[in-house]
Amino acid sequence: MVQRFKSFKRFTVLSLFIAGGGMAIAQSATGPRAGVDWPGFRGISAGGVDDGKPLPLQWSVPDSKLVKWKVPISGLGHSSPIVWGDQVCTASAISGTPDPQLKVGLYGDIGSVLDQTEHKWIVACFDKRTGKPRWEKIATSGVPIIKRHPKSTHASSTLATDGRHIIAMFGSEGLYAYSLTGDVLWKKDFGRLDSGFYMVPDAQWGFASSPIIHNGRVIIQADVQKGSFVAAFDVRTGRELETGKEIWRMTGGGDIPVPTPIAGQGLVFITNAHGKASPIYAIKPTATGDITLKEGESSNAHIAWSYLRDGGYMQTPIVYGDILYVCRDNGVLTAFDAKTGTRHYQARLGDGKTGFSASAVAAAGRLYFTSEDGDVYVVKAGPAYELLATNSLGEVAMATPAISEGTLLFRTRNHLIAVSER
Repeated sequence: MVQRFKSFKRFTVLSLFIAGGGMAIAQSATGPRAGVDWPGFRGISAGGVDDGKPLPLQWSVPDSKLVKWKVPISGLGHSSPIVWGDQVCTASAISGTPDPQLKVGLYGDIGSVLDQTEHKWIVACFDKRTGKPRWEKIATSGVPIIKRHPKSTHASSTLATDGRHIIAMFGSEGLYAYSLTGDVLWKKDFGRLDSGFYMVPDAQWGFASSPIIHNGRVIIQADVQKGSFVAAFDVRTGRELETGKEIWRMTGGGDIPVPTPIAGQGLVFITNAHGKASPIYAIKPTATGDITLKEGESSNAHIAWSYLRDGGYMQTPIVYGDILYVCRDNGVLTAFDAKTGTRHYQARLGDGKTGFSASAVAAAGRLYFTSEDGDVYVVKAGPAYELLATNSLGEVAMATPAISEGTLLFRTRNHLIAVSER
């Protein structure tokens, strides 16, 4: 039986102990190689950092400047690229509609896209050096069970790999395990997973939570309208494993939590937004019990520091060095001392009219922020704001990039793109 919990949309945050391993991703002795592998959303430990080799500072995809390769991807997908060795993979949902709607930008429309054509859900892998296709598999096909948000897709979850298995989560269309060469190993059907706005149930937005692989277990979080759950499966067989016990909980925050919790500088950072609050919490890993802040508090025995109004809505924040960077949908970037919460600066990326949904990545003293319009803003790491460059991808970009051996890998609306000095 999967572990059921009250929806995060009810302002509750839980920390779970899953069958011998915590929810955070850890790197084992036989795990991914720093600088080479990018095994899931935001890479190793979801940290978004790869200091192995410098990345390009200035490029232009429309002008083919420093474009190593560029290959077309069918369908829509905000699934970020993942990398293991010399293979890069992503997922997509191919609609029967020739040009399916994808509406980006800053707007408040909560409605859904009704596309009742037959879709194909695919996993596709490519050669990291050349971009040549390695293999492509259709996981399933049919009319989507639930609708999606105009800014979302039916393939928004990022794949996960441990170097032996590739895990693809397509929400209501199921969970799939492949070998690195594309053989189907096992699959799971969870039935209808209705992700959307809990205050307006008819507003269906699509599933987006990405799987992780930790200590031989596939861990899934499904925050849905009814029957939300966390589950752990044996990565080799798909067998459901013993579920976890709660370590701590807290109440309070935005009503539509999206960003992934991250760890850095000895703390766990949780941020969310929407509704009346947009908090940031810096939580001690020793926390236990109910750690909810009392009215007027910004810290307690379990929470090192917090802010009520500086959290991000869509982007996962990033800890680089001793600084926590939090970027909002409108491009407002705030830098904090990760340990103390001291605010270093607040600045705006772009003109305030474009949206930012992809999460930041960092390497060699630089941070890379990708706008929905496909402009990548390169910011110097440190306590003072300095914009180093702005680079064009030439297409809508919603997915978080990957980094491997000095190469930036971008998933845009229609392409997979490798940008590199070499």
